[in-house]
Amino acid sequence: MAGRTRTAKLSLCLIVLVTGFDRALSSSAAQRCFCQVTGSLEDCACDVETIDSFNNKQLFPKLQKLIATDYFRFYKVNLNKPCPFWTDNSHCGLRDCAVEPCTPNEVPDGIRASSSKPIQDPLEASEDSEECEKAEQLGAVNSSLSEDRQKALQDWNRYDDEEDRFCMVDDEESPDIEYVDLLLNPERFTGYKGPEAWQIWNSIYEENCFKPYTVSRPLNPLVTYSGENEGRGFYNWLEGLCVEKRAFYRLVSGLHSSINIHLSARYLLEDSWSGPKWGHNISEFQQRFDEKLTKGEGPKRLRNLYFLYLIELRALAKVLPFFQLPSVQLYTGQPEQDQQNKELLLELLQVAKSFPLHFDETSLFAGNKKEAGKLKEDFKLTFKNISRIMDCVGCFKCRLWGKLQTQGLGTALKILFSERQIASLPRPQGELLPFQLSRQEIVALFNAFGRISTSVRELENFRSLLSKLHDEM
Repeated sequence: MAGRTRTAKLSLCLIVLVTGFDRALSSSAAQRCFCQVTGSLEDCACDVETIDSFNNKQLFPKLQKLIATDYFRFYKVNLNKPCPFWTDNSHCGLRDCAVEPCTPNEVPDGIRASSSKPIQDPLEASEDSEECEKAEQLGAVNSSLSEDRQKALQDWNRYDDEEDRFCMVDDEESPDIEYVDLLLNPERFTGYKGPEAWQIWNSIYEENCFKPYTVSRPLNPLVTYSGENEGRGFYNWLEGLCVEKRAFYRLVSGLHSSINIHLSARYLLEDSWSGPKWGHNISEFQQRFDEKLTKGEGPKRLRNLYFLYLIELRALAKVLPFFQLPSVQLYTGQPEQDQQNKELLLELLQVAKSFPLHFDETSLFAGNKKEAGKLKEDFKLTFKNISRIMDCVGCFKCRLWGKLQTQGLGTALKILFSERQIASLPRPQGELLPFQLSRQEIVALFNAFGRISTSVRELENFRSLLSKLHDEM
């Protein structure tokens, strides 16, 4: 046992030496990533310590169990859409960039039968209907209506749904769309980097974050990720923005931080004949988040991760009434398992609702009605633009998780700003719901929050590793 411990410690030290960031892991540096990531969060009534305890002890284990089930592990995605903003036919040729799609027989029949239709059936299926018939009836319209009327109703519902969305979605009728098993294609470091990768985040930050025109470029926070900050104080310009535009930037920054934590936590440490070895790369983590190496920006990025966590957690708490409807089922064609999944999901949402310091979304878009409406529409259109940028990512695995996480965040925003529709639930039998979620939105919502929850949990792991290094030095 002692030998294995010594070997593990030696491997950890070797990682530090090979990556060339010995100085970053000095005794003073081993803790400084977290020295300022404590206490209350800006624009919120919550603190970091409360989130850590709640996530790691109560929510994280239940969420991981839920997203490992068949309903949540299969995501339908088109990874072959062309980039709508610039011509770029280059794709990552690295082995770990590849995504292995599912064969038809790997996806449960119930998911394939119903994935492209709304979750809630406006017509209750009779009690003696077969399970496969229920799947076919999901999203059906009243057959007594004329064909023209049915089409008009379907078009109207699609229009309403599009109006509610905060992100672009793939056409599920496209011949290029495929199912992907998320458990077999995990998010981790792929080696995708360089000008193509920088261009993605450059476009997001420089063109889609409501920067005031008076600020001169470049203000890209990616510069500080490489340790080249020249003291420009990237975050200073946020002070001049309204709370909504600050929130938008913090959501994007939080998502970026979460992705970088995943890449640092599942880093390719060794690739030999016996297979790849993935694990925590401490120096990679510190390069992105250490206070001194990022000239003070790293802790702010981590605080934005917590802000994103609160936003998505609040959405889970608010959507509970929708999932409590008997007609809303997590259908895979396996009745016993489906019922267990529904019970687990409701238990998870009750835990989310019990959080004591939820984000107050009424603080957003609360001013003059006309101005607030215009700002909300700008907010929505800009986030849709970011979701389209995900089709420009050259690494297919990065594109997969980028599309899923932006759709998940977009679904969370849709929930937060559908309060009146959700409050009107339930509706009389046979009446269309004023609020709908497709299976794609549900899978994206919970898996995206699973990524954020994992990031918060990984911070505890990095704290422990840094503490051990501090003790050894």
